[in-house]
Amino acid sequence: MAERRRTPKDLLLVSGLVLFIDILVLVPALNVSFLRTYLGILLVLFLPGYALTGAIFPAKKDLEGIERAVISLGLSIAIVPIMGLVLNYTVWGIQEITILTSLSVFILLMCAIAYHRRNLLPEKEAFEVPFKEFFLRMKTEIMKKPKSKIDKIFAVLLIFLIITSVVGLANIIGNQKEREHFTEFYILGANKTADGYPTDLVLGKNETVIVGIVNHEYRPVDYTMKMRLENQSLRLPEDQKQISIAHNMSWIEPVTFTPPFKGNNMKLEFLLFNETEKQTPYRNLHLWINVTKET
Repeated sequence: MAERRRTPKDLLLVSGLVLFIDILVLVPALNVSFLRTYLGILLVLFLPGYALTGAIFPAKKDLEGIERAVISLGLSIAIVPIMGLVLNYTVWGIQEITILTSLSVFILLMCAIAYHRRNLLPEKEAFEVPFKEFFLRMKTEIMKKPKSKIDKIFAVLLIFLIITSVVGLANIIGNQKEREHFTEFYILGANKTADGYPTDLVLGKNETVIVGIVNHEYRPVDYTMKMRLENQSLRLPEDQKQISIAHNMSWIEPVTFTPPFKGNNMKLEFLLFNETEKQTPYRNLHLWINVTKET
């Protein structure tokens, strides 16, 4: 009977981190946690490349540990922009949920391929992160009797510095200050991409754009949105004029409008007001459009 092989702990750890980050982002009660930011950086800048590196180089002899780490970082930096570019030309567009989903699926798929390719190799030749050996080596180095008084002083100093660094990091994370307060305000074309905006319109005919608002103000905010064409107000439904959004939440909806008069190179404005300032727009966007009569 064949001996059962051990499941690679690094691939289990990566898969578990991906699922945990997904939960942090998708569950409203958890997505305000500081862990969301730090683990999100890990998800974007390291895990995609590490999973792909594991799929391409399944054997120990393929890469040294430091080479594997550097390549993982470099591949991640290359993968994420390409993935964003591809998403921009899909019907889903670039949104938080689409980026999270595509990254998660990619990482889990690469982990599965890496697991399969390692299983094709003899167990001693397949790459694995030697967690146990690392901790045992560290324990031996710390616990062994120093050869001299100077070695003992350096060992105690090293332990002190490590403990101080960990405590300091925990203090910084636990007492982190709020970051800059701001609101994202953007428009997308009808196909949910950052292009394809309507520019040539027909008088009296409805047109649609996707409007997105993301609240990073660290408090719920009641927004007011208005549209103007050449300084003349356009009519919007009531549920699109008054918009309430909780912190770290978003509002992404199609907004339909009807140009009331014709003209060339006219300025179509999207104005966003917050609850404290009703006269001066808090955020504003615009498109240049042409409106002609239907022939």
